[in-house]
Amino acid sequence: MSVSDIESEMQEIYGINLSTSAISIITNKVSQAASEWQNRPLESLYMIVWMDGIVFKVRENGKVINKTVYLCVGLNKEGLKEVLGMWIGKNESAAFWMGVLTDLKARGVEDILITVTDNLNGFTETIKSVFPASTTQICVVHQIRNSCRYVVWKEKKEFTSDLKNIYNAPTKEAAKMELDNFEQKWGSKYPYAIRSWRKNWEELTVFFDFPVEIRKIIYTTNLIENLNGKIRNTPKTSYHSQMMMR
Repeated sequence: MSVSDIESEMQEIYGINLSTSAISIITNKVSQAASEWQNRPLESLYMIVWMDGIVFKVRENGKVINKTVYLCVGLNKEGLKEVLGMWIGKNESAAFWMGVLTDLKARGVEDILITVTDNLNGFTETIKSVFPASTTQICVVHQIRNSCRYVVWKEKKEFTSDLKNIYNAPTKEAAKMELDNFEQKWGSKYPYAIRSWRKNWEELTVFFDFPVEIRKIIYTTNLIENLNGKIRNTPKTSYHSQMMMR
């Protein structure tokens, strides 16, 4: 929105008269605070960093296009979670994530023990090129969604229930046996799902190296997806509030 747009909206919705110069001063201060937050120094080590993208439709040059907000949430040495940053780009790609990871390093991050991501093509290689010692865990929830993409509706409940036997297994070896059982039952009908699990097996099963109590926070990006949901609802809430007040 332009400054004049904000001025008219403030008058129409709230009955507040603000000059364009006052609005400019306020927005400049907000922009400066946002920039300082985006570029603030980070800690040298994070135990876990969850990474995911959320797509928004935005109007640009008179056209509605998709843009992606790239999000990183880190778990520091004190066990506290913090949003490390938000970056805006076009469709999610490993190339853009390279810039995000490079920015994290420039702001002081020297090492990440575990990165939790979706199975975007080339993502793991991109992470390794910036943080070579980091271990990548592909989000099991994303993997399940991809596996279920072409499963017929009436079989989806049973299919996902059988998948639980894999990632809820007590050990990696037991999980491998459950995957074999899963293939015997579903392999002929949904071979692509089995191929995907086997192709990504090492990165899907990193969490088995850790105690049972913390496995769930490692094998899923649900934490960051909850944040995504709040971000997605913010513009919707703001828009609906404006419509109601009008």
